[in-house]
Amino acid sequence: MASMQLITLSHLPANPLYIGYFRNVQNVSFLRDQLLTGNPDYEYAFVDASAILSAQHVLAACFRAINDLNAGRLRTRNVHSETVFSLSPNNNIAESFRRFGLADKTKHVIAIKVGMPTTPNVTEQTVRQHMTTNIRGTLVAFSDAALSETCDVASIRKLYKITDLRPDQAKSRKHQKQNNDDINHQATSEKNIDEIRELESVVLGTMALKGS
Repeated sequence: MASMQLITLSHLPANPLYIGYFRNVQNVSFLRDQLLTGNPDYEYAFVDASAILSAQHVLAACFRAINDLNAGRLRTRNVHSETVFSLSPNNNIAESFRRFGLADKTKHVIAIKVGMPTTPNVTEQTVRQHMTTNIRGTLVAFSDAALSETCDVASIRKLYKITDLRPDQAKSRKHQKQNNDDINHQATSEKNIDEIRELESVVLGTMALKGS
């Protein structure tokens, strides 16, 4: 059975990450309302999973947000909203929330809680209980394989303005289409994973360059 994951980033041992990946969430509107009203019990980074390519995509945003917190240069209300903002390729805060946060169309949600020395009551047990009690969805593994099943690659390309394939990639796509009947499901899945990895490198680079 899948469970919430505890992840500690390199060089940031004082800020453990508690991450839950929920599919088919039924109370997205409620969760968004809690954020809008500033309910401290729902201080999470809630991310629309369709905009996420991989676990590293999320962790890179967390790393930047925590570093900005520790350096005293947050541009948003707290480290959780900063995590959502850090996913964006530009510095438009409102746009980042619309594109990567909760929306009416959101079905799958990644919930992230950042632990801090000032919040000793935030533990793996308390966060797990709160997440599973208040997020009405199916908790699944926070893994590249699971995320690849729900990411909207076309939308992500648009979000990060990634339009062109390399010539060798385009040729491969054309060859794949011509020989579609001869390619089994496993091979197609492997090609999709390869595309996601290619996109991931561009996305992470774009995120790193933002505001530099």
